[in-house]
Amino acid sequence: MRTAAFLYPWDVVGDPAAADRLAGLGIQQVTLASAYHSTRALTPRHPRHRIVTARHAAVLYPPDPARWAGRALRPATQDWTAGPDPFGAAARALADAGLEVHTWVVLAHNSRLGAEHPAAVVRNAYGDPYPWAPCIARPEVREYLVDLAAEAAVRPGAPGTELESCGWYGLAHLHAHDKTGGVPLNGAAQYLMSVCFCTVCAEGYARLGVPAQEVRAAVVRALEPQWSAGRAGPGGREGLGGREGPGEREGEWAAVEELLGAELAGLLRSWRDGAARTLQRAAVRAVRDAAADSFRVLLHADPAAHRCGANAGVDPADVLAHADGVVLPCSGDAAAREGVLGPFAGRRGRGGDRPAGGADCPAGGADRPAGGAAAGGASVTGGASMTAGASVTGRASETAGASVTARVSASTVAANFTVVSGMGGSPGTLAADAAHAASLGATELRLYHAGLASDRDLAAVGDALREIDDNSGKHTAC
Repeated sequence: MRTAAFLYPWDVVGDPAAADRLAGLGIQQVTLASAYHSTRALTPRHPRHRIVTARHAAVLYPPDPARWAGRALRPATQDWTAGPDPFGAAARALADAGLEVHTWVVLAHNSRLGAEHPAAVVRNAYGDPYPWAPCIARPEVREYLVDLAAEAAVRPGAPGTELESCGWYGLAHLHAHDKTGGVPLNGAAQYLMSVCFCTVCAEGYARLGVPAQEVRAAVVRALEPQWSAGRAGPGGREGLGGREGPGEREGEWAAVEELLGAELAGLLRSWRDGAARTLQRAAVRAVRDAAADSFRVLLHADPAAHRCGANAGVDPADVLAHADGVVLPCSGDAAAREGVLGPFAGRRGRGGDRPAGGADCPAGGADRPAGGAAAGGASVTGGASMTAGASVTGRASETAGASVTARVSASTVAANFTVVSGMGGSPGTLAADAAHAASLGATELRLYHAGLASDRDLAAVGDALREIDDNSGKHTAC
């Protein structure tokens, strides 16, 4: 089974042994960050440092000045890793060690952008801004994200990309000194605390038939028992770390409908799903327009369209109609894996149409022609308009007359496992967990995160990959 490990450029730059050490694990690919959010990261084997503090979201390559000239929203550069192009330096070292390098692009998760442009972020029903969460319904944010996707994904030598946070971001956020756990919030409450009431979203609700103040009041009423009772209430899990099973996601949405009423919940679903779907299609299209035909585009995803975060909510049938596949969070127990992989079962052969290009690993499909149905019955029209009104411009437009010349047979479904014990991972059970994921339809593995893992964790990963290889007889390349 083809296996890739996530990595930061600073894990490689300045460490001459890093690339060969990774290749020795038995992986075939590194998914290397080219645009990433702020973080504080451990580097347990680096000869020059042990902690890297990435103070703000930044691109890890030199951005194109012509692309961003005169624009208010533009990517920041970094100064915590040596050299003008740390992504390029790390990618070359990894390629020299025989590893294929794909880009890892974080999109709608950017605290610096929110701090500098507070009007561009999600605002909850109480008026609180989420600086880390750009509102993807806003035209200026969408234009920025689509262009960032194209530039950060298509780096020299990279044959593919993985787009993270390509959808709504919400309340949940691994923030410095986070103090939001005092009242446990279930999935329904997390959703309600993530609904945006910025000016664009408020106008969108009104265009769909309900004044924004009525939507806001309903959300506040639905949340009020959370604060007084301090318990999960309708909709499933206690807090953020509860057990997830095959029916967990459906239960969350049923609770939202119970709390808001089906009609109002449907209005929110129409607006938010439409914004996410059209952003995802536009980002994929922009990357394809900037890359060779064989370039592979995967999205980090969750099969429940209402969910927010790094693994953006998607409709499984829809996402596999325009992207080459998905990367799905599969850590946890068997029930959790069934819950995330199950909705994709049987859909791998339903990939959409894509222009022929001789891809080594053909999977997925091109964007749908404009005019197709979006969430909640809204339509995508004219090739440039977003569901419920926000616009997408330039290369992001979808053209109704796009020709299709080849049908691809299957999409990639990559099971992502945390292999860092200190972060809740289980590298010792990786072989068994991977076999279970494969039985549920996973075609590839992702390992989070080769740079953060201890030597002991990496040794367990190497043992697991050799066991997987022995059991399969060979690694599956596609």
